[in-house]
This record gives sequence, structure tokens and C-alpha cells, in this order.
Amino acid sequence: MTVTKMSWRPQYRSSKFRNVYGKVASRENCYECVPITKNVHDNNFCAVNPKFLAIVTESAGGGAFLVIPLNQTGRIGPNQPKVCGHQGTILDIKWNPFIENIIASCSEDSSVRIWEIPEGGLKHNMTDAVLELYGHSRRVGLIEWHPTAINILFSAGYDYKILIWNLDVGEAVKMIDCHSDVVLCMAFNTDGSLLATTCKDKKLRVIEPRSGRVLQEANCKNNRVARVVFLGDMKRLLTTGFSRWNTRQIALWDQEDLSIPVTEEEIDGLSGLIFPFYDMDTHMLYLAGKGDGNIRYYEVTAEKPYLTYLMEFRSSAPQKGLGVMPKHGLDVSTCEIFRFYKLITLKNLIEPISMIVPRRSETYQEDIYPMTPGTEPALNPQEWLSGINKDPVLMSLKEGYRNENKAIFKAPMRDKKSLVVNGIDLLENVPPRTENELLRMFFRQQEEIRRLKQQLNQRDLLVRQLELELKNLRNSPS
Repeated sequence: MTVTKMSWRPQYRSSKFRNVYGKVASRENCYECVPITKNVHDNNFCAVNPKFLAIVTESAGGGAFLVIPLNQTGRIGPNQPKVCGHQGTILDIKWNPFIENIIASCSEDSSVRIWEIPEGGLKHNMTDAVLELYGHSRRVGLIEWHPTAINILFSAGYDYKILIWNLDVGEAVKMIDCHSDVVLCMAFNTDGSLLATTCKDKKLRVIEPRSGRVLQEANCKNNRVARVVFLGDMKRLLTTGFSRWNTRQIALWDQEDLSIPVTEEEIDGLSGLIFPFYDMDTHMLYLAGKGDGNIRYYEVTAEKPYLTYLMEFRSSAPQKGLGVMPKHGLDVSTCEIFRFYKLITLKNLIEPISMIVPRRSETYQEDIYPMTPGTEPALNPQEWLSGINKDPVLMSLKEGYRNENKAIFKAPMRDKKSLVVNGIDLLENVPPRTENELLRMFFRQQEEIRRLKQQLNQRDLLVRQLELELKNLRNSPS
């Protein structure tokens, strides 16, 4: 009797990205002695663009983040200037994709703030934001810039609301109020006409952001989704989370039908969250685990098997979070197609990791650098709010990829007034941010109560006088 053995052979397909490898920057090109925050909030705590690297730091008495010029590598001194205007811990930071010296931050003090970093970096601590945005009644955990419209910012708070801010007027202009728990992640499609969210209520939603209407909804009880990304123009979503057996899992969804995942794949049994990063130009997906040092990468296709595993970058140093360099900040001469900035809390180190396609030729490789979204906005806030959608303005990384967008940020002048969105006065909900403000509010309320009591006593006296006069009138002979 003969036994036939099945031979296992990996299914290799022809791909120019099959040999992509991760290259760690040399020690002198890393950023050392950075006091990275120890906050356990599930965010990356890092934002990067071609000019600056921003990292949320450990600080006493409020929140702070460092802004380091990208070329200032090596040891970061203890007196490095910080952005430190928030009264609570900072939970998220994001650079404006169209104006490279504008950064947004959100915090446990319920505010969102916009900061303007001077050319060349900070010379001293910055405490005054160019714009302070109040509207959430609880801490704000997430912020995202709109991908095609300039000066449109989304913020998600622990009050279960997403606010859309028009920074030209410095106010919230829309409110998305369809979530029944904390929003865990927000992601846009290519032109910003759709917003995908994951939520603690175990639901994945696709939302039309201007109306707040939920277009699709998935109840993910069997696969707890934590993070979501749109896969370019494929009309697909990818989520990362955990299966019912608590294994880390990724799932692919059709954005027009979230009734059941297109495909699911279990990754491993570790407990850290998986951050997904999708590169629309190369159709590559990177999966980075929080708390471990691995970055897996896949090629995404429109047909089966949809996800093709390529390779894995391994490191013994666990990552707290990862910043990602925009495409126009990459080094095309070395065939670099993606760059991470890895936060290593144990070493107080920021380590750049370049993903490189091995090529012998030193000429510009057009096949791995197609036209890519650049630094020029496609829409202004009024156009987008009126219902117009436009694809990103593309740029070539070969011709003029160093050209800078000349847009500047002008903070609006506005008075303190009521801010009504969807019939709710948002400024009524703003809590005091400091102990002094709490005391001021308390004394103001005490004064108001005393004044109202005084008015009530005066009116009681007036009522008694009028009653006596009425009685006298009745008793007097006509």
C-alpha cells in the first residue's frame, strides 16, 4: 500500500514588491533620549511630515508634545522646547496635509487645538495655540484631517460624537451623532466622501460625513474590530481586531455590503492591537503590532486571494506607536516606498524604518512611483460643505517633488458666543479645564444663586404688599 504525501509549496506570484525589505536607520540618524508618553491610549502618539517630527511626551501638569526638525537627529536635550498648552494629557496629534507647519492636537481637557510651528522649529516652549476649539463635553480621543479639502478637521470624543470643524471660521459646522459608545477609529476613502468608523459598541459603520447618515453597518460580535482603513479605489475596507477566541485577526469587507466579511485571516495569539497602514500607490498593506516589534506586509489585489503575504520585518524592540512619512517626503533615489518612525519606549528612542524595493539601477523608477496625492488641496471648506467631491490633486515624485504648497493658515477672529450644531449648544457642555476655572465657575454660580434669592425675596415682599392693598380695597366702604 503506497501513501501519497502532499507537498507544501508557497503560492508565489509575480510581483515587483516580493523582495521589499525593511532597513533600520543608523544610530546617528535616530532620535535618542525622547521621553515618550506612557499613556495606554491606543494611538500612535507620533506624527511626521517632510519638515518635522512630533511626539507626545511624558509631562507633569498637563499635556505636551515635542516638535523636532527632521534633520535634528541624535540626542535630544532635556530642555528641548515643547508645545505645552493643554491642561490634560494629549491623546492624538496630526499634521495638516496641506500646510506643513500646522499641527492639530486633542486632549483629555475636552479641547482640540491648532498650533503653528515656526520655520526651523521651536526656540522656546509654545503655550498659545492659534485656535482653540471647544465643543466636546468629554475628552477627545481622535482627530483626522480631511484628505482633499483644506482646513476641515474631524474630532471624535468620549461623548460619542464626531464634530466637523471648519477652521476658516473656527467653529464646528456639523455633528455626527450615530454612535452609542466611544469611537475607536476614523478613516476616509480617497476623495473624503465617505467616513468609516469602528466603535466600542462592536459595530463597523460607513457614514456620509456631511449628512451624518449611516450608509452601511456591520455588527461585529464575532470579530471585535478596532482599526479600519479604506483600500484605495477598490471599494474595500480592511479591519484589524480580535476573533471570538481572542486571536488577532484581519478582515476584508465590501464597503457597499457589510453583512459578512469578504475574507478573514487570523494573525497570531498576541494581545496588542494591530495598526494597519495602506499604501494606495503600491497596493501594499502593512500590519504593525502594538507591543511587539514586527511589521508584516501584504500585497492587496481585487481578485482572490485578495491578500498575498510578502514578508515580515522583525525586531526585538517593541513599538509603542508608529509615525508614517507622507509620500512626497520619501527618498526616491534609494527606491524607498514607505517610511515608519518607530517609538521605542524602553529605550526612549525614535527609529526610522525604510521599506525599500531592491533595484540595481539608480535612475528614477516610474513603475513604483506613480502619480500620488500631493500638498495641494482639491477643495476649500465651503465647496466641500456644499456637497462637492473631488479626487486628490496628484503630483509626480520625479518632477518638482520638493515644491512646497504656499498655502498659509489664518486664524479666524471670533467672539465667544453660543455654538449651535444640530440644535445643541455645544459651548454649554464645555467643562472647566483647570482647578482655577472650576473655582471661578463655582463662585460665579454662588453669586448667581445669591442674586436670584435676593430677587425672589424682593418679589415676595412685592406680592405681600399687593395682597395687603387688595385686602384694604375690599374692606374699605365703596
